[in-house]
Parts: sequence; structure tokens; C-alpha cells
Amino acid sequence: MAGFNHNVGQSYEPLRRILSSKKIEEIQSRIKIKHSKEHIDWKEKAIPRSSLELSDWQPKLLVAIDGDYSTSKIETGFPGSEIGYISISTVLILLDKVKELEKQEFIEPKEFRKTEEPSSIDSLFLGCNAVLEGESSAKTSMRKMLYDEMSTQRIFDDGETLLNTYESLLQIKYDLPRGRKAKCPHDGCEEDLKEGYGIYQCDNPTGCKGELFSTDALRLHELMNPVGTNGEMFGQIKETLKKLQLIHLLRSLEKKEPSYKLFRDIAFFIEGSLTVFSTSSWLAKAFRVELARINEAVKQSCKQELLIIGVEKSGSFVNHFEDIDTKRNGETDNFPEQSVFLPTNKYVCDNIVLNDNPDFVYLEDTAFGRKFFYKTKSGCRIVPSVVTFNHFQSNVETAFPEQYPRLADCLALLDDLVSSQYKNSVMPLAAAHAEAAVPLNVGKQIFDKIAENIRDSGK
Repeated sequence: MAGFNHNVGQSYEPLRRILSSKKIEEIQSRIKIKHSKEHIDWKEKAIPRSSLELSDWQPKLLVAIDGDYSTSKIETGFPGSEIGYISISTVLILLDKVKELEKQEFIEPKEFRKTEEPSSIDSLFLGCNAVLEGESSAKTSMRKMLYDEMSTQRIFDDGETLLNTYESLLQIKYDLPRGRKAKCPHDGCEEDLKEGYGIYQCDNPTGCKGELFSTDALRLHELMNPVGTNGEMFGQIKETLKKLQLIHLLRSLEKKEPSYKLFRDIAFFIEGSLTVFSTSSWLAKAFRVELARINEAVKQSCKQELLIIGVEKSGSFVNHFEDIDTKRNGETDNFPEQSVFLPTNKYVCDNIVLNDNPDFVYLEDTAFGRKFFYKTKSGCRIVPSVVTFNHFQSNVETAFPEQYPRLADCLALLDDLVSSQYKNSVMPLAAAHAEAAVPLNVGKQIFDKIAENIRDSGK
């Protein structure tokens, strides 16, 4: 027994050293702690929905986009070989049919499902130690698969591909002031990535003559872990394709209905924040340019702006909303129902994302929308974002309702669509998530079937 106690004591020796370390004590004393400031009366701070200019707008169609991914080990004879399965779902919800069903005392689930028209992009990508025939490495295989996948996906059979959409954004990138240049993806080549479209060659004077793809500019291949799991890479591919799908959908609808009238009755939802991170973060600036162009055309035709809403289900903003809604005695409901709070950059830096640099602007280069907090009439806390279309709207030094496009319409939708199935989410995104989470759900190009329905609803 004495020996046992001795071994236990030895096992705690590293912990004892850490706790008694003066270096640790010094670091602990230097860490910044946010001390409670004066009590905030959120009934005074938040803006009641009723104080906003009301609108009688009612959408006929909701479009929601979400994604999911999973990984699997495969037998190749090499250790750690894996593939990633990525699904991006787009669900169109016919609200006219939903309202008709709501008049019934009991709704058959089968009938309710008829109000939803799902479509999905389902893709396989190679990870560690998985190589296509004819390719030299897992990284080159992944690059080719990404290009091939984007070149075949399209909303309408007679419309542009996802690759066409992406390359239009790539042209915007080339036209904007240049930042950091990407490197040629081929091992051993030190040249900058040559600008180009489609499939082309690295033909710089000292280049490798290797095959290049326009999708290499996303630099997602740089995230590949050659000796282990590639969850980060698959996750970023999912997020990139999900955001690209939003722009692809808008451009496809624009070409299908050049009068833009159908946009009058549609609200768009996308899961997560309106941001692009990691290697493909340059897309955010291109999104701003393209969204502003489409929105201006919609305004000219419909006398209203696009309504595109992102909803975050987790993260620091969601956690902060829970904190400010909790009283000091632990009770909730500190934040009034049907009220909205619009945070400035200063509020974010002081309370959510600590940064004392006076020149720091949170998400300055990676966002194409603005976040806010809303508590619905049923008491649910939602952290949404809306797409912004000009400098006034995106200026985070101030936070006025006029800077949030169609804020009143957004809040009305959130009150009506808050989800009981998923915490901090809304019904359209719950439907999109369910569609994306179904494994190996073969992609369905259903938008051609409902194009006529869309046009009729927009008249």
C-alpha cells in the first residue's frame, strides 16, 4: 500500500511543479480579466421591434443553405488513408403551402414534407495517403477533385456551373488591390501561383510546368495534413462551398429571371456567420462586390433590397448573448423579448473579442454582413447577421437600424420561424441541416422543376 501511495504522489509531481511555478504565477497575474462594469439595463439599451418602421411584406418562398461533412478511413495499403464526404444542401420552402396546412387541426408529416423542395451537392474528397490513378500525391488528387466537382455542379441544367460562379468572383479578386500572393501548389516550385482560369500550366521562367486549376486560388490544398486526419481541410471545403452556393444561387436566379421580380418574395437563410475564413478568406471581398451588384439590380426592379440572413448556433456571440440575458442571481430574461441589440466594433472588442488596439476592426477582411442580437417573442435568443451592400451599412463604428438592410422584415421572420427543434436556430435552417446530414443523399437538381413556381410566385 505504501508503494501505491508513493506512485500516486509521483504521478502528481508535474501538477505540483506547475502550481508552484513562479513563472505560472507571473503569467496568471498578467492575464487581462474583464471585471464587471456598471449594470446595463437592457430594457433601455435594446431596441424594441415595435419602434422600427413596420412592413407588411410577407415572403412566399424561403431558401436555406447548410452543409455537413464526415470522414472515413479507407484501405489503400498505406496507413491513415481517408476520404471526406461533404454535403451542401439547399432547401426551398413554399410558405403558401405551409400556411394552408397550418389551417388544419392535424398536419400529416407527409403533406408537410411536400412544402419543402431539397437539393444537395454531395462530394467525395481524398485526404491523407489517398491518391487517384494518374496523380502523383494526395494533394494533387484533392486539387483535381475540387476543380472537377465545381465544374459539374449547377442549379439549373441550362445555367452556369458553380465553377463559372467561382471564376466570376476570381475575376473580381484579380481586379482588386492585391494582397499576399499564393505559391504554386506543386512541391519544389517556388514561383507565385500564376493567375488563370480553367486548367492551365505553371509557365513562369523558372516554373515547374505543372498543371494548375483556377480553384487553386482558394488554397484549400494547403490545409492538407499529409500524415494525419484532415478534418480541418474538409471543414473549410464545406464552409467555402456553402458560401459559394449562396452566390451561385443568386446568380442562377438572376439569369433565369432577368427582371428580378422573383427576388421580391424570397428570403435567403444560410447557416453560420456571413464570413469566410482560412485560405479562401479573399472570397469575402469578392462577395461584397458581387452582392452589391445584384442588390442594386433588385432595388431598381423591386424597390427593396435583398434579405439574406445568417444564423449562428454556437460560438462566442451566442455565449455572450446568454451571459447578458442572465441576471446576477442566475435568473434569465434579463434581455427583453422582441428586442434587438446592434453592437458596434467597440462593444465587440470591449465585451466579446478582446482587442485593445484602437485600429482593430473585428472581421474587417472576412465578413460580408453584420451581426446583431435578437430575442424573439417566444423568448428564444438568436444571433443573426444580415448581408450589407455598401460602406455606410458595413461601417461598424456605428450601429443604427438603417445600417441593417430590412431589419424589421428580418425580425418579423425570426419571430415566425424560430425553431423548437434546434436551439438558437430557425425552421428553414433546421430543414436544410436535416437534408445535409443525410449520408450519401444523391444530389437532386430540383430547381428546374420549380422554376415555373418561382416565377409565378414572383408575379
